[in-house]
Amino acid sequence: MSVDTEQLFDRQIVTQLSQSQQEPEWMLERRLSALDSASRLSLPKLEKTRIDHWNFTRFQPFTEEKEIASPAELPEEVRRMVSFEAEDSVVIQKNSSPVFARLPESPKNKGVIFTDLVTATREHEDLVRKYWMTEGYQADEHKLAALHAALCSGGVFLYVPRNTEVDLPFQSLFWASGKGVGTFPHLLVVAETGSRVNVVANYVSDNDSDAVINGAVEAFVGDNARVRIATLHTQGTDTVEVAYRRTVVGRDAHLEWVVGDLNFGRTISDNTTYMKGTGGNAEIKSITVGGGEQRSNITATVHHQGTYTESDIVSRGVMKDQAQTILNGITKIDKGASKANGVQAEKVLMLSREARGDANPILLIDENDVQAGHAASVGRVDPIQMFYLMSRGLTRREAERLIIFGFVGPVLDTIPFDSLRDRITGVIERKLK
Repeated sequence: MSVDTEQLFDRQIVTQLSQSQQEPEWMLERRLSALDSASRLSLPKLEKTRIDHWNFTRFQPFTEEKEIASPAELPEEVRRMVSFEAEDSVVIQKNSSPVFARLPESPKNKGVIFTDLVTATREHEDLVRKYWMTEGYQADEHKLAALHAALCSGGVFLYVPRNTEVDLPFQSLFWASGKGVGTFPHLLVVAETGSRVNVVANYVSDNDSDAVINGAVEAFVGDNARVRIATLHTQGTDTVEVAYRRTVVGRDAHLEWVVGDLNFGRTISDNTTYMKGTGGNAEIKSITVGGGEQRSNITATVHHQGTYTESDIVSRGVMKDQAQTILNGITKIDKGASKANGVQAEKVLMLSREARGDANPILLIDENDVQAGHAASVGRVDPIQMFYLMSRGLTRREAERLIIFGFVGPVLDTIPFDSLRDRITGVIERKLK
């Protein structure tokens, strides 16, 4: 299917969107350039997944919402996705608008900036301009990336100054609500040299929503910084979500990223990390659970560009009913990245004869003095395991649950935030019923 984005989203719509958010001229110019690119670029070509019939363009590109005075005004199923203790930092966006924000005095006094992206662009323009869609996210990568850059609405900006440590996580919630809406949130995280920070981003939609979500995350991990990011996606059955994440890791820096792709609809998830500094380390862990006729294509890529860099990709997928998933792991070691060490493991467990899963480990090595390894497996529940557990008095459902949580345990047990681990466990339980 060929999509003429110029007819669907013209320059006037993009200009009105930019003006409504009171953006500077340079950001409007980037938006219009991206719109021009979208009209000529193709959709991304995904491994063993056809997306030409997915809905990426039929939606209302901007849906404004009113602010709320308290989290108590949120629906229960949305409110439970975020912690609202007194010291918690939270930004909530509904469709295209930030509706609630709170930053306690403690991190604010350290110079931390945590606010919606629209406000950050007005009040911290130089910082946003320095990082927004520069080294990580490329607007001309393909049509979906260009559409995001042209129609980006809202988002969150987090800036942590040099040598600043914050223990409690910064939480953001992106909520898609209603029919025919499109949301384009952009999360921009900048952790300066020697800083320490934890980030949790939740993406959720109403059960009856048919929203198109085209979101992006950019993270810049400075030299000797330590950043932990966790993203949980629980979109509804009729949604289409595109999630592109891009991280640049500096010298002796450490990145830990946990992704829960637990949508009920169609999903493109792409996590790419650039190891630019010497001695950088990255751990990328992901869980996906599919049911019904869900389709997902999930990719984790690490580019080793600096010397003595290390990476570890761990992916687990569980498919039931007629669900299908593709897990791609790509370790790329560039010429000159000597002493690099990249390992990965992708595993898919299928719970029914109609479910499908594929694991694709890929090593691309252009340097001799390196280490690299990969592992992959795709299979069904072992009937001997089931027989053993049921012979001990468990029902089939109880036995199956134990096997599944044992399978995803290597990722689930390493999630550093108890509240997020509990939320992911709850979503998995709901999907498996």
